[in-house]
Amino acid sequence: MDPKTVERWISRGRIPHPRSRMRAAGVLGQDVEVLWPEVVRRAVKVGSDRELVGMYARRSDLPRSLFRELIDKAGTRLWFGGYTSYFVWLEVPNAATTLSAKAQNGADVRFLLGDPGSEVTTARERIEATPLTLATRIAMTQAEIAKSPAPLAARMSERHVAMSVWVFDDEAIVATHIGAGLGQDSVTMHFRRREAGGPFDRYVEHFESLWDDARAA
Repeated sequence: MDPKTVERWISRGRIPHPRSRMRAAGVLGQDVEVLWPEVVRRAVKVGSDRELVGMYARRSDLPRSLFRELIDKAGTRLWFGGYTSYFVWLEVPNAATTLSAKAQNGADVRFLLGDPGSEVTTARERIEATPLTLATRIAMTQAEIAKSPAPLAARMSERHVAMSVWVFDDEAIVATHIGAGLGQDSVTMHFRRREAGGPFDRYVEHFESLWDDARAA
């Protein structure tokens, strides 16, 4: 090992790669956890951060199968709190059929969409400056909802233009807009409920609050 590399471990707090940690611990006769306790702190989550399954710089970085898997697995609630949720119909095969079947089986399926005629929507469209406008994307989701043989609840609000929350039973995807970026450019987090009153429950409360104040679509 280059002595300068080892010097950085000691004087700058750099953490070696796993293989180097194991070799150094063997030479020194110490446990890895004793030499680099920060490794343990990073690996073992405590408190509310246990609910964070993953974080992604962009929604487009999510595993392509994640939304499909969450929709397939959910049985009691499927809440779509995206301003358009337009991408669902493009990225999830047979989404309309699956959601309709789940609603027929008693699942609570809701769509909280943006209001295509609101000033907030118009202002955001100017910022995004894309030919496929928010109003168009909202209309596409409304059209898919209308095709469902089972009733899918839908309401409109302009209060969630900057943050989307999708809830599937005890898991949630949360995306926050960055600058003028489209929804696919949003910083995105995946949560799984682990405790009462944790981040997951707070986002559920957020959705419910918006839903209660929203208008019929």
